[in-house]
Amino acid sequence: MNHIATDSGPAPPETGKNRARRPVRLLVALLVAWPVVAWVAARALVVRDELPRADVIVVLSGASEYVERTRYAAELWRRGVAPKIVLTNDNLRGGWNSEQQRNTYFVEREAEELRRAGVPSAQIEALPEPVASTYDEAVRLRAYASERGVSSVVVVTSAYHSRRAAWTMRRVFRESGVRVGMSPVAAGAQTPTAFTWWFSARGWRSVAPEYPKLVYYRLRYS
Repeated sequence: MNHIATDSGPAPPETGKNRARRPVRLLVALLVAWPVVAWVAARALVVRDELPRADVIVVLSGASEYVERTRYAAELWRRGVAPKIVLTNDNLRGGWNSEQQRNTYFVEREAEELRRAGVPSAQIEALPEPVASTYDEAVRLRAYASERGVSSVVVVTSAYHSRRAAWTMRRVFRESGVRVGMSPVAAGAQTPTAFTWWFSARGWRSVAPEYPKLVYYRLRYS
């Protein structure tokens, strides 16, 4: 039997209707993929490298997340992870305190939260030098460890700050002989969860800026 070759010819030109549907399909694909992308982006920022025991627990400054950080630090203290909690001082003030008749510093509020959670004042210490960045905190903490003979620290911060904080601590503490553990607060208290962060302004402030900050830190401090 002879086979007759057929030539289907050139494809028909795309109609205006098909061209109009293309951006709609793209938008639908983006909407379907976005929750997964957002979840992955948030989860990638969380780093956990805990130490079972350390000399001190360090709470990094964070005005908008100080409650979750201090409460978690108090929980670690109650577990016996370390006998002492150290606070960094961002030198920022919070709202009016009617009891003290002034705007109290956030580092003071952190200490008060720790005392409410059962940590004695004698086991709380605030670093006196003010800090302006995570890098400053790491530098001040290394100096403190050297002065006090501290050989291990557990750093407490919020979930989405932990990758940048861990990277910074490793850079600053390299060749110091001090072991640094990272114990971030689980998202869901003051910090939104990885599934829901993009629904709130707080979530966008917590997650989205971390990526350009990571790039900046690697360029600035490598």
